[in-house]
Amino acid sequence: MSKINYKNGIKFKCQSSGNCCISRGSYGFVYLSKNDLTRFAKHFNLPIEHFKKKYCQTTDGYIHLAEKNSLNGKCLFLKNYKCTVYESRPSQCRTWPFWNENMNAKTWNEDISVNCPGIGKGKKISSKLIKKYLKEDYDNEISILNGYANPET
Repeated sequence: MSKINYKNGIKFKCQSSGNCCISRGSYGFVYLSKNDLTRFAKHFNLPIEHFKKKYCQTTDGYIHLAEKNSLNGKCLFLKNYKCTVYESRPSQCRTWPFWNENMNAKTWNEDISVNCPGIGKGKKISSKLIKKYLKEDYDNEISILNGYANPET
């Protein structure tokens, strides 16, 4: 599958649509690494275990933000199209839309650019910054897959 070319940067500016904060198709859970849990616990001034009990669920051994049926797929921290925990948001949210899994042409053109109104808007995000986001996304995913957010560790 062909990768999108970002060597000249990509125009992106968040439009506060909240579309990236709503489950759709294969995108659903906001998985949390140890760093994410620590950041959230500090934000809420709670021990990590209390934060997990109040705001998280575990699926297949991986911790993620709780999905509440009453929210129709919306993140529990999304209010009026704004993130109420923006400064402490997880890496998964910090790096959107520059996830490694999004950087192939088919996904980008048929999903990301269709559902994210910020694609093509604003100033160009440099290839250097995109690479930084892709590395953060990769490192975060490895941390999660290695079980650092797993409750048994």
